[in-house]
Amino acid sequence: MKNLLALSISILLFNFLSSNLMAQTTKSKESIDKLCIVWTSGDPDVALKMVLMYANAAKQNKWFEEVELIIWGPSSKLTSENKEIQEILTKMLKTGIKIEACKACTDQYGVSDNLKSLGIDVLYMGEPLTRILKSNIKLLTF
Repeated sequence: MKNLLALSISILLFNFLSSNLMAQTTKSKESIDKLCIVWTSGDPDVALKMVLMYANAAKQNKWFEEVELIIWGPSSKLTSENKEIQEILTKMLKTGIKIEACKACTDQYGVSDNLKSLGIDVLYMGEPLTRILKSNIKLLTF
């Protein structure tokens, strides 16, 4: 009876540890295969010659399964004023790149509606960015 109880406990413990390990492995794989770019620069050259270029290449070349771009601070004002950047962002959305903008910033610049009209999700980004920072997602900032 003691041996049967010990065996049952061992099997339960093994199943518990195995399922936790599998969940962690799955979660890690999902996190590793995602790139998030936080774009804060108001400089159009930084946008055109680095941020948008790399985000597009990462998605098109499948360097990452998921690519997310967060527009934050001065980049939200630049986006609302620059037609070339707007056209590129519209194309990026069509390729499956997730684009969001910090609502606190867009409200301060008075450009929330403008960015929403481009199809960009405008929301408060403090908590989402914190979740990204606490995960294994690759993060670039410009």
